[in-house]
Amino acid sequence: MALPTVAIVGRPNVGKSTIFNRIAGDRISIVEDTPGVTRDRIYARGDWLTHEFALIDTGGIDISDAPFVKQIQEQAEIAIEEADVIVFLVSAQEGLTDADEKVAQILYRSDKPVVLAVNKTDNPEQRQDIYDFYALGFGDPIPVSGAQGTGLGDLLDLIISKFPEPKQEDEDESVHFSLIGRPNVGKSSLVNAILGDNRVIVSSIEGTTRDAIDTKFTDPDGQEFSMIDTAGIRKRGKVYENTERYAVMRAMRAIDRSDVVLVVLNAEEGIREQDKKIAGYAHEAGRGIIIVVNKWDTLKKDNHTMDKFETKIRQEFQYLDYAPVVFVSAVTKQRLQTLPAMIKTVHDNQIRRIQSSVLNDVLLDAVALTPTPSIHGRRLRVYYMTQVAIKPPTFVVFVNDPELLHFSYQRFLINQLRSTFDFTGTPIKIIPRKRK
Repeated sequence: MALPTVAIVGRPNVGKSTIFNRIAGDRISIVEDTPGVTRDRIYARGDWLTHEFALIDTGGIDISDAPFVKQIQEQAEIAIEEADVIVFLVSAQEGLTDADEKVAQILYRSDKPVVLAVNKTDNPEQRQDIYDFYALGFGDPIPVSGAQGTGLGDLLDLIISKFPEPKQEDEDESVHFSLIGRPNVGKSSLVNAILGDNRVIVSSIEGTTRDAIDTKFTDPDGQEFSMIDTAGIRKRGKVYENTERYAVMRAMRAIDRSDVVLVVLNAEEGIREQDKKIAGYAHEAGRGIIIVVNKWDTLKKDNHTMDKFETKIRQEFQYLDYAPVVFVSAVTKQRLQTLPAMIKTVHDNQIRRIQSSVLNDVLLDAVALTPTPSIHGRRLRVYYMTQVAIKPPTFVVFVNDPELLHFSYQRFLINQLRSTFDFTGTPIKIIPRKRK
């Protein structure tokens, strides 16, 4: 199910990126006191109380003729169109400006729920300056401070109150998977080859596929699949073109709706930095992952070519050591017949549940094999492990002090789980909890 989407919109230099970073909990957007620094939409996930949502930071909407202004405005308008709720950010320091009123006119036309937030209200005097903004016609302004983090709880409460009611989706037992990757890696050709039917336009021009297309099919064993083909994810800075305007957001939504994600690489071009970012989206979302190297038929090969390419993948995608790699060709259909069974296996591993008694036998063996570490004279004590979730498999480990369960020992426990149970293709999460 696609997450609700929140877009932060406003004229340049009102602090959109600072508020975005506060809500996302990370310094994702570049924050600089120069108008126009954020030139592209930037995406993250946010959560408040029990609600998760997609968050978009936008370039400021401006009415001057400065460089990039047309593109920045276009990106902001795209974000507005994609959003379920819009946060209209203004600044108490500069007060109400003509540019704010221009932004308001664009938002009136959007017919979307708008929350008005007044940033830079860092002290009581500045909080008195919010009343001018009632003139914008968006109801009560919410005073916030991106620098200090104040007022964000009230802002988030109001945002989630305006989320649309979740749609009741029909019961669908098919395995949902998507193909993601840079433009021109051959995703549409793979879709056609898997289906054996030219249902998607195939072209060598980057970015031909502009939307997500769902196609259901059944494999020879009777397993139902729903395949989601997405537009190629563009590098930031190339997303400006109208033809690519939905590509990134559609891909993120496709990942949210997928059980398994096929990260498609181009064998001719090798691994690019953008490939790693794309795979990172799916990994952070906790989806099952298969790395698919397409156009394998175009390479001159010897007995070591495949091993060398896989070694390179493992070096570049160290965080995806659990993901199987398959070398295919959409043109010759080489190894394509193995994909449905592999997708099914990864999906089964995503929903695998392990009994607590069996888990704790593994935990005892693990601690006997590698004793728990000692930090500043205090030794980690591990008492109990239980599985609390699937998609991805998530385990709570009860310990004497969660701070003592260092990442390296978590990694060791994950490796012990993988060596005992088949978790191929799925990330594993471990959550330390203090035993009461």
